[in-house]
Amino acid sequence: MAKRSASGIARRATVFSSKGGSVVSASQDQTVRVCDISGLRKSTPNSAPGGTFDTFDTFSTVKYVLEGHDCGVNYATFHPTLPLIVSAADDRQIKIWRMSDTKAWEVDACRGHFNNVSTALFHPKHELIVSCGEDKTVRVWDLTKRSAVQTFRRENDRFWTLAAHPELNLFAAGHDNGLIVFKLERERPAFAVHDDSVFYVRDKYVRSYDINTGSDLVCSASA
Repeated sequence: MAKRSASGIARRATVFSSKGGSVVSASQDQTVRVCDISGLRKSTPNSAPGGTFDTFDTFSTVKYVLEGHDCGVNYATFHPTLPLIVSAADDRQIKIWRMSDTKAWEVDACRGHFNNVSTALFHPKHELIVSCGEDKTVRVWDLTKRSAVQTFRRENDRFWTLAAHPELNLFAAGHDNGLIVFKLERERPAFAVHDDSVFYVRDKYVRSYDINTGSDLVCSASA
């Protein structure tokens, strides 16, 4: 269940940046907010005997308020390496935001879901966005072109949450009746053997490997 702030606005998700200096939050008030926590005071005594906790004033650390969604925002997260944020909302849109040291702005939006978008996140290693929603689909988007490249559908289950494995090519998606774990790309390249040569695809090129000599040559670009 979403927690409500002192102002009564439900914060639906909060995520730390990879370096830990910022937090992004998604809200029912249709905004995405970025908080700078680099000045977080440490070792403030709490009420527990001998206990400590870290505290900061949420309202004094808000760095950016990103406005552009037309309905409540369900999820927002940072790109693992680039100054980008992706957000998912009930307006059926996935928005991409860019940050600099002084401002943040909307770059573009991905449209294609036909119901509320529950979660969207960046692929940890490739220029892709993965999203899921109440339209019973998981969708994969090209980050550069902002276009859908794959769609996975369940007949009866809405999708609510996504997670990416930090090291392996694995994703998990939670739906009404459980979860699925899946991979996005082939880990074994397409190949064919002819005489003493193996033809295979790597990095968008068709290559030829000679079994006898061990030579590995580029033949042509793949389609």
